[in-house]
Amino acid sequence: MDKKLALSVRGLTINYGAIEAVKGIDLDVPEGSAVALLGANGAGKSSVIRSIAGVTPPSGGSIKLYDQEISHMSPEKITRLGIAKCPEGRQIFGSLTVEENLLAGAYVLKDRAKRQECFEKVYNYFPRLKERRKQVSGTMSGGELQMLAIGRALMGDPKAILFDEPSLGLAPLIVEEMFRVIREIRQEGITVLLVEQNALQAMQVVDYVYVMTNGLISVEGPSEKLIGDSSLVEAYLGK
Repeated sequence: MDKKLALSVRGLTINYGAIEAVKGIDLDVPEGSAVALLGANGAGKSSVIRSIAGVTPPSGGSIKLYDQEISHMSPEKITRLGIAKCPEGRQIFGSLTVEENLLAGAYVLKDRAKRQECFEKVYNYFPRLKERRKQVSGTMSGGELQMLAIGRALMGDPKAILFDEPSLGLAPLIVEEMFRVIREIRQEGITVLLVEQNALQAMQVVDYVYVMTNGLISVEGPSEKLIGDSSLVEAYLGK
């Protein structure tokens, strides 16, 4: 992985009281690439995502966006620097319309033309959101809410997107659509870090894989190498 690094994590530790959830991991995400962070429930994956996004301050270690240290910045400042976090889809503003939710994701953009460009990009990815742009979000299906969560993350014109379990609880056809869009986002040149329990599908859309076990990186390597290792998938990912 010799490209310029968009995200670089070194010696990251995350504690919740006396519990050490992440025990000193290193992780690289090259610019324009897609990297997956996989593992069973409780392995520490989502803690890493929340720490990179500024939601959970790390207990130790370094997180850099390009060469800038961001490990103790606020979530708002990290967003303004170009990192968008896409949570599981039910974490949207249910009382707002689709369009209002998307506009909330564009708060970092001052340029009205750029905002409009982002709207068009999101509606191109998800035509259903355009059809339902005046609908109150709380009345939408789980799949539609996940589309909206991804769309909202894209509205800030980010350099990198952190996906946290985008397929969680969704029907298989919707899951296929989510991964199609993630693949297209990566092809647009946006850097992707994907936390996902659906290991096999995740490995089909990324370049490189890290597997977490009990707060540590247990395995890493190119996705094309690891995807064929059935013993690894069974041993570390429970699939």
